[in-house]
Amino acid sequence: MSDSTKSIVADLDRPPISPDRRQFLSVGTASVAAGLASVVATPVAFAQSGPKAPDAPESGADKVPAYRVETPGPHGVVSAGHPLAATAGLRILMQGGTAADAAIAVMATLNVVEPWASSIAGNGFATVHERATGKVKALKFGGAAPLALDPTSAPENYDWGVKAATTPGAFGGWIELARKHGKLSLAQCLAPAIDYARNGHPIDPSIARIIGLVQKKISVHPTTAAIYLPDGKPPEPRQLLKNEHLAQTFESLVKAEQGALASGADRDTSLKAALDYFYTGPIARELDRFFKEVGGWLRYEDMAAYKAEWDTPVSTTYRGHEVFSTPLTSRGGLEVCVQLNLIERFNMAALGRQTASSVHVMTEAIKLAKADIYAYAADPAFAYTPVKAMLSAAYTTERSALISPTKARSVSAPTDFRPWDASAPAPPPEPVPFDGDVARFSDTASFTVVDRTGDTIVVTVTLGGGFGTGVVAGNTGFLLNNGMRLGSTSPYPNNVNFVAPGKIPILNNSPTIVMKGQKLVAAFGTPGGETIGQSEFQFLVNIIDHGMGVQEAIEAPRFAVKADPSFYMPGAPCALQIESRFDRDVADKLRSLGHEVKQVGPLAIGSIQGACMTAEGIPMAGADPRRMAMAAGW
Repeated sequence: MSDSTKSIVADLDRPPISPDRRQFLSVGTASVAAGLASVVATPVAFAQSGPKAPDAPESGADKVPAYRVETPGPHGVVSAGHPLAATAGLRILMQGGTAADAAIAVMATLNVVEPWASSIAGNGFATVHERATGKVKALKFGGAAPLALDPTSAPENYDWGVKAATTPGAFGGWIELARKHGKLSLAQCLAPAIDYARNGHPIDPSIARIIGLVQKKISVHPTTAAIYLPDGKPPEPRQLLKNEHLAQTFESLVKAEQGALASGADRDTSLKAALDYFYTGPIARELDRFFKEVGGWLRYEDMAAYKAEWDTPVSTTYRGHEVFSTPLTSRGGLEVCVQLNLIERFNMAALGRQTASSVHVMTEAIKLAKADIYAYAADPAFAYTPVKAMLSAAYTTERSALISPTKARSVSAPTDFRPWDASAPAPPPEPVPFDGDVARFSDTASFTVVDRTGDTIVVTVTLGGGFGTGVVAGNTGFLLNNGMRLGSTSPYPNNVNFVAPGKIPILNNSPTIVMKGQKLVAAFGTPGGETIGQSEFQFLVNIIDHGMGVQEAIEAPRFAVKADPSFYMPGAPCALQIESRFDRDVADKLRSLGHEVKQVGPLAIGSIQGACMTAEGIPMAGADPRRMAMAAGW
């Protein structure tokens, strides 16, 4: 054990958990053999009847590692943020579709059933693993700020309303996935979403509640109110919600594809026909007309210039595993990798699961990573970010040494990367705070698909803040993304991520894939805005350092660091939010280290959907009970 680990090891003695029937169902896929051995080695006698029978109430343990079981998928799995989206993806896999085909079906269905966080006009990232080649690549489909944007505009214009809209990116991503990795037609992939949009689906109570919270803002825009305030009021939980205009938009894209196929075009050309219909055809013209009429900035020129982009993922190694995540214009992938680097010198397994010591080390790594990422991460077309230096061993050693074993810190001043990268810019001057510079909330959706060939796609999409701009564009039936809101853009003019015409705002979306050699180990992502990289960081430590299976790692209590006003501000105090399932003594010990601990709900932080592979290469999927997620396999 290293000295740095010894100095912060707290009381690691934890009462053993008596194995019961649920433990046999949830042994971790990350260490199946070891987990089974530990269970079998425990002297437990099960009887066919009586109090020691497996189904007897007396045989249940006081604590269990997970309340849901992992979902096996010998032929493929889908884990998504809504049951109808997961089953839509599974339906496509069972029709012979690829992971990409299923991903399109999931995204389209999320647009219907989770409209506060997903849209064909939203933004996102995909991380793709090709089983045949062993390669991992990233797809970026984030839209830029409109060229007509006035950067001197009041910041609240970027949060909500007609001026908050950024260029739609999601559909371009759908088509890129279909062209490069799909097999089925767009008609097949969009069929489930068209059905739910036209014929309706029982709205989830949580979404009905959210509509109620934003009712006043939604009611300002007639095109939005017509869909989400039926009869002039929020829908009741489980009320059938329909979106005929969205069904018609999806059908128009299908008709463009099918018309091209009928005229003799090949699959790729027909998919491009659907893409053109959206970005240079009738939909682009409708958006241009609508935003000119209502005073927004989005124009036909923004639509016509858009293109989804393949890129190399950000990556690092952690305890012999290769971790791949999203490149800029996401800060989330970089955050995950930097955080892992900063804690690798610590023996996290020895520090224990959900102990004050492990939470403290990870919390300090989060603060240090975010301070630098918020200072430098931006659209590469507008600023240079020293990514290689931020992932270098020299920087990691120096930065990790700032983790005190006994004292919590505020947000650090950003690092000067010029000693390691001559092209790096000087650290930005400290910003001047002002009223209203607190980052806005963000709402996202994530899902993971593994198909029968082993190809894997993890996608995290967003509308920005809940319901995006709050504006349904004309007769399209879809909401626009408010990607320029504070948080995705910096409120400080001297920061590289300050809003500008044509600049792509920074997201936190970070769908992640973990490999060991040529073998897939895990694939996962989460919504959660500022907490995305933090939740994924904890999930990785759970599966790699603590040997948890996918469902146990998902359900484990989480924490999140929140800076006031934001991580853009050096010296900003930080609150440590911990889910209430942490033991009380953990919170007390963290307070003794100087953390401002704030307890939140038992299932309040993030919502990971993912899969881990067994030793034989079979995906086992997990879904987070923190939202309405579901995993499905066949």
